[in-house]
Amino acid sequence: MSMKKIYLFVLLALGAMSLSACSGSRASIVNSWSGLSADGELAYLAAGSHVYAVDVTNGNEVWRYPAEADSGILFYATPVLTTDGQLLIGSEGTNHEFISLDPATGKENWAKPFTGAKSKWVASPLVFNDTIYAPNSDGFLYILDMSGNKASDPIELGGTLWSSPVTDGTNLYLTSLDHSLYVIDMATGKVGEPVDLGGAAPSAPALGEGGVYVGSFSSKVEFIKSTGEREVLSTAANWIWGTPTLDTDTLYYADLSGNLYSMDLASAKQNWDSVQPDGPVVASPQVMEDQIYVVTESGSLLALDRDAKVVWEKTVGGNIYTAPAFSGNVVLVAPYKADFALAAYDIDGKQAWTFTPEK
Repeated sequence: MSMKKIYLFVLLALGAMSLSACSGSRASIVNSWSGLSADGELAYLAAGSHVYAVDVTNGNEVWRYPAEADSGILFYATPVLTTDGQLLIGSEGTNHEFISLDPATGKENWAKPFTGAKSKWVASPLVFNDTIYAPNSDGFLYILDMSGNKASDPIELGGTLWSSPVTDGTNLYLTSLDHSLYVIDMATGKVGEPVDLGGAAPSAPALGEGGVYVGSFSSKVEFIKSTGEREVLSTAANWIWGTPTLDTDTLYYADLSGNLYSMDLASAKQNWDSVQPDGPVVASPQVMEDQIYVVTESGSLLALDRDAKVVWEKTVGGNIYTAPAFSGNVVLVAPYKADFALAAYDIDGKQAWTFTPEK
């Protein structure tokens, strides 16, 4: 699939989800990619009409929210776990709800959802110092307290916000589809001059020492400081969709031609020649212990060592656009257009279970 087709797919998938909401569809396998996160006991899968909690030991459904499909609610974003025991997620549906669930039970925590946004929730929020920073597709960054109430006025950034913010404790860094990186002073809410990335940035930057690493549809990886000072570190062969992954002094990233890169930041040189799995790589590479996990649009899951040797490779099926998640030694993968919505693999690549929602 070409880079333009992947971008078009996302736009169509979001539109299809809205249409299915209007029709009240309750299909078991959702016709879009999903949001995925996990803790030590449960995987949290945001998949269309529901958020599912799945037992990571056996793949059994523990709860779903809502219990019955609601034509105004659809979920696409990655659910975010907070230290005070909340699971936060916004709806891509027509009601524009941003909600908090109890991760153990799936019950709502707040008296009512936050409904102040004007468009879809595609991005996941950032929680920092008991404050929720939630970007919306309407171009505003909403700032809430931990009870879902407005903590301060929303910040208008412009463009379409699909990515999560990151913070160094002083500044927020947030990318946009309008080709910009925004740097926001957390104490004052002041927005610095937008940094022109030269291409849309649908995923979050990676926080580094003194700034952030950003990939975009300009095909460049840049390091950008809070002052706007920047350095182009590398130019990939194609668009970069996913967030670069920083692991100590190594930066991993991938492009839509299916190339996987590993850069040594100290020398600004590549650690290996281009590694190319079996298809475009949309999701961010993930690192756990001494292995790098990569999923492809062609439906494969690969585990590589730090010398780019393939330790194992599995054909999951369908297409995979969602980054793997980890729970203990279990690797979780959420494919699109597969016979199941979620699969678990052990660190040796053996499939432990699959999960398919019941109607």
